Parts: sequence; C-alpha cells; structure tokens
Amino acid sequence: MKVPMMTCDPATFDPPPEAKQFYADSLAELVASGIPFMLSGTYALGCHTGIVRPTKDLDVFCKAGDAPRILAHFRHLDHEVEFEDERWIGKVWKDGNFFDVIYNISSASLPVTEEWFRDAFHAEVYGTRVRITPPTEFILSKLFIQDRYRYDGADVAHMILKQHEAIDWQRLLDAMELHWELLLIHLLNFRFIYPTERHCIPLWLFEELLGRLETRAELPVPKVRVCRGRLLSPRDYLVDITEWGFADVVGKGLEESHDRNK
Repeated sequence: MKVPMMTCDPATFDPPPEAKQFYADSLAELVASGIPFMLSGTYALGCHTGIVRPTKDLDVFCKAGDAPRILAHFRHLDHEVEFEDERWIGKVWKDGNFFDVIYNISSASLPVTEEWFRDAFHAEVYGTRVRITPPTEFILSKLFIQDRYRYDGADVAHMILKQHEAIDWQRLLDAMELHWELLLIHLLNFRFIYPTERHCIPLWLFEELLGRLETRAELPVPKVRVCRGRLLSPRDYLVDITEWGFADVVGKGLEESHDRNK
C-alpha cells in the first residue's frame, strides 16, 4: 500500500522550544543511518488527525533487533543512551533532551514487527521526510494504555474517526486475537462517543466479536482466577495479585497451587 506523503502544519507538533533543534537533528540522523524506524505518538496523531497538543519527546518505533543499532549509532555520536526497560523501551539523550526508542508495547504484549512497516505513510517533520506509524499500528500502540494517570482511548477514537478508511480491520483483529475483548471495548467506546459515525467500523467486525462473546458465555468459567488488568496498568491492579489471589498475566497468583491435581 503506497500512500502519498502527508503534509503537516509544523504548529501541530508544538515541541518545547529548547528541544526543537534536537528533534530535527535526531530525525535527520535517524534517516541518514538507514535503520528502519517510524515516528509515532503525538506526531503520528497530529499528521493523521490534525490534533494539536504539546509534545515532550519523540516516540521512535522500530523492531527489537534494530533498537540496539539505533542506540549504538547515537552513542557513537556522543549521545547518552540507555535501555530504560529491556522489555520495550530505550532512550537517547543529549543536553537534557531525549527521544524514546520503542520496540514493544509497554505491556510487552505486542512487539513491533516487519508487519508494522508494510504500509508506508510518510510526512515531513522538522524538514525531514520520515515514516509515520500507520493508523492500524497506531491504534495497536494505544489500546493497552489505560492507567489512572494516562488513558489513550481518545486517541484511538479520533484515529478511527479520521482514518477509518485506511485502517486494516482484519490486521487489527488478527493482532488482538488473544485480547479481542479489549478491541471490542474500544469499538463500543467509539460507537458511544460518535453515535452518528457508527458506519466507520465495519459491521462484520462487530458481528465477529459479539459472536465470540456469545459463544464464550456458554462455556465454563476458567479454573484459574486471572487478572489481566496489569496489561493495562501495572500499578492499579497490583493488589489483585498480591492480596486477592488472582493469577497475573504470566504465572500463577501468589496463593494458587501449581499442581494440576490440587
């Protein structure tokens, strides 16, 4: 899928004045490095929807194998680099400014893969032509962010509203196969927010997800009491694991037996 380069009003980005040159230089250097990457976050949102809001950093998305290459490249340029969390994010610093190098969703449940680079969306940002996260993958990057301090559901709704024709709905469903209920929640959220725009989401997708819901209701309750809340907010659902006996997303709960027969 080839998409013409998008043009974005520079005012859309609204960066801190002291960081603008760092962002411009970093993007130019990333392109010059030849390492595949995409610009996401507020920049992708602004390019796809026109929403203007301040940004405090750059979100550079890449595959896990390319993240060390990006960090090493900038380290050779005398920048400070770090893996803030080995599971999903690194950072590049210079003079108090930084950009994030992201290769997995913060819940460590959806890694950036070659599939993310299948559709090519480009925009000129700070004078450099860069690849922008496609609408489908942008939504995937936001679905799990539901913390008491940050909720990105509005970004998902706005992206559906403005870019529904460019969204690969089957790809979205395939990527969320294990967590399809979460996708359904966001789609219902969109229907509630925009009752006159329900046509933006294909009817077949609702029929598929609601059919799964109906089928699941007819089956027995799982034996292991699981809380998947920490995929959305690790801190808000910690009590479920540490005190209430629920199994975490990975492994058993603290009070649960690992013996199948007990």
